[in-house]
Amino acid sequence: MFIGQYQYSIDDKGRLVIPQEYRKELGSTIVIGKGADECITIYPVKVWEEFMEKLSNLPTNQVIHRAYTRLNSAFAFYRDFDSQGRIKIDDCLKSHAKIKKQCVVIGANKVVEIWSQESWDEIEASSGEQLLDISEKIVF
Repeated sequence: MFIGQYQYSIDDKGRLVIPQEYRKELGSTIVIGKGADECITIYPVKVWEEFMEKLSNLPTNQVIHRAYTRLNSAFAFYRDFDSQGRIKIDDCLKSHAKIKKQCVVIGANKVVEIWSQESWDEIEASSGEQLLDISEKIVF
């Protein structure tokens, strides 16, 4: 399980340090792709494979299923950490998440998310209200 948040910046070569605590759980190879929100999602390979298995079981005769599978697959990349714990962030992913340089790496249960500093600041500013509103609607 991934928790917490860390502030980093992407270097001039498009590399980002991933916190050591996360790297221990992620393993040496990860899958990085577009998040459903305006973020980048990092998956441990096992979690990615489970997700892809679910997608492969969707009926392909429905346009929405084909589109969802296509969009998740086309913008996903296998990455290995370098010796300093960095991964390359592709331009299409940075553009999706509106990341220029500063970003926030957060734990989101089974995955890690990367947010632009600006987007994360907005989420953080309204987190108290959001948590109250959402918690009233979720049933466990």
